[in-house]
Order: sequence, then C-alpha cells, then structure tokens
Amino acid sequence: MDILCILLTIYLVILIARVLSSYFPIPPSGPVRQAMDVVFALTEPVLRPLRGLLPPIRMGGVGLDLSPIIVFVVIGVLTNYTCG
Repeated sequence: MDILCILLTIYLVILIARVLSSYFPIPPSGPVRQAMDVVFALTEPVLRPLRGLLPPIRMGGVGLDLSPIIVFVVIGVLTNYTCG
C-alpha cells in the first residue's frame, strides 16, 4: 500500500505540473520542453479518454477542460481509501 500511496502522490504532482503548464508558454526546445514532453506523455493517456466523455466547457473564446479536476477527485478518493 505504501508504494501505491507514493505513486498516487507522484502522479498528483505530475498532474499539477500539467495544469500549471497551461498558464505559461513552453519553449520549443531545451530541458523544460523535454520535461514537459514527459509530463504530457504521462498524463495524456488518462486525460484524453475523459475529454472524450466530458468535452471542455466553452466560456467565450476559452475552453475549460474539466478532465484534470476529475482525475484530482479520483486520486483523492484513492488516496483516502488506500493511504488514509
């Protein structure tokens, strides 16, 4: 169970990095780009199917993607159930 708790916490941090990256421009190359490519590779397989079920909510010219919020809730429930 401890390993699962650690993995859930690590994935939570990676998901937070993914959400925060949407607020800042990512350089086209360099170490930051490489790190963000890893973050996207780890989070996209989880977020993409959720986006298919629940498309972004349009608010004017901006779309609010709810898929990370759903994953945060699921991680929270799993963490409380397995680690708490």
